[in-house]
Amino acid sequence: MNLAEVVADGFGRVQEVVHDTVEGLSAGQLIASPAPGANTIAWLVWHLTRVQDDHIAGLMGTEQIWTTQDWMGRFSLPFPASDIGYGHRPEDVEAVRVDSADLLTGYYDAVHEVTTAWAAGLAEADLDRIVDEGWDPPVTLGVRLVSVLSDDLQHAGQAAYVRGLVLRDT
Repeated sequence: MNLAEVVADGFGRVQEVVHDTVEGLSAGQLIASPAPGANTIAWLVWHLTRVQDDHIAGLMGTEQIWTTQDWMGRFSLPFPASDIGYGHRPEDVEAVRVDSADLLTGYYDAVHEVTTAWAAGLAEADLDRIVDEGWDPPVTLGVRLVSVLSDDLQHAGQAAYVRGLVLRDT
């Protein structure tokens, strides 16, 4: 495998879990909370997609598709364009409501397409490029990619777990 194939495979696994998790769920199930103040499936999938969109756009030096493809308008959430969910309180989680799973998978698929198209042009030497000097040590492109993938997989797994709880209770 080459670098582009590894990146595509990793994010492909996120895409698979996202689709498997939301498939067949009603709008009510997507926003069901397993406990007071806990994250919902809708919030978890929205957040992991926002993180990927934000961080990959930053690596590419482009605008996020959240705004360029008007996913922000389609979701119609009460947050600024820059909001990716970090630091959200329970009332913010509750504000992430969707009419169907299609909105969540549509946004993730659009971000996934941009991610894998960009990754197709990466070379191994790119992994050492410093992308964030705000940390000690500075963050390389390789470290940022692993960070995004790790965060996405953790949240996708959490959403899958919540799905199990939601379906158990129905």
